[in-house]
Amino acid sequence: MALVTIIIVNHNGSSLLDDCLNSLVAQIFTNYEVILVDNRSTDNSVQTAARILPTIKILSLSENTGWAKANNIGIRSANSEFVILLNNDTHADPNFLLELVRTVEGNPRVGMAAPKILNFYDPTLIDSVGGLLICRDGIAQGQGRGEIDKGQYDHLQEALIPSGCAALYRKAMLNEIGFFDESFFAYCEDSDLALRGLWAGWVAIAVPKAIVYHKYSATSGDYSPVKLYLVERNHFYVAIRNFPVWMIPLLPVWTSYRYVLMVVAVFTNRGKGVALEGTRSLDLLSALLRAQCHAAFRVWPKLLKRAGIRRISGKQFAQRIKEFRLSMRRMVFNR
Repeated sequence: MALVTIIIVNHNGSSLLDDCLNSLVAQIFTNYEVILVDNRSTDNSVQTAARILPTIKILSLSENTGWAKANNIGIRSANSEFVILLNNDTHADPNFLLELVRTVEGNPRVGMAAPKILNFYDPTLIDSVGGLLICRDGIAQGQGRGEIDKGQYDHLQEALIPSGCAALYRKAMLNEIGFFDESFFAYCEDSDLALRGLWAGWVAIAVPKAIVYHKYSATSGDYSPVKLYLVERNHFYVAIRNFPVWMIPLLPVWTSYRYVLMVVAVFTNRGKGVALEGTRSLDLLSALLRAQCHAAFRVWPKLLKRAGIRRISGKQFAQRIKEFRLSMRRMVFNR
């Protein structure tokens, strides 16, 4: 089987690396290399990684470049046919690599693959299966997020957006369409990359037999103002860069509708309202307003950077994302 490069971006994640790297040591598929891209950690992450996996290649950066740029640096250092991105807050099942590689290796049209991601602390709960679903304003969420895993998604064969938490990419696709957009810094760049791949005619598939366990938001924290700012800015970037032009004018309308639902969730203590508990509302509001302003100022530059390779029509693209659409109510209330 082909050589695989696993890229792990890390920033002060020493406490997370034991689970992550030891799960790679235990893989049944062994034809892989691991690259740790360290975003200027101040803890002992580098020493921890070298101790657990002496063969690991460590790229120590002089600053925290963000998730997108750090992964791009890792991808450029990979000489393999396939690249697997893996968060440092994950634990891979022993069959994880084997199932991913043998599913995609024989099909050159497959550019991306999305595994089953379960909650590390409660493996009966789904983080995502078969990647992400997307709302009308470009924001995305894991398919099945928060549901009890009863195998209800194990039949899936197709995907739209593999979650950057754990995803396989064919290097040939990345070389053709370009790597992650580094202006995103973090969050939503996996959606942008996958949609550019869709425009270029590449196929994304679901591989539910490949399982990884995720300590959700262990690195970034759940709904911090920084995370909220990046997500609320970047989903506009995704839509402006990739959605057919007739869908773009409605983006503010759909986002406003989602905000109304989020206000309802806060006051009724449901869904995203529960997730926002404990965070100062003024900090969140400030992050939200800054995200809107910055996204508005970047509309024209992002329009100029729209997906360049287009082998499918706008109608075909719109139909494809409709198949993987997530309702706003599901996004906010998790039901």
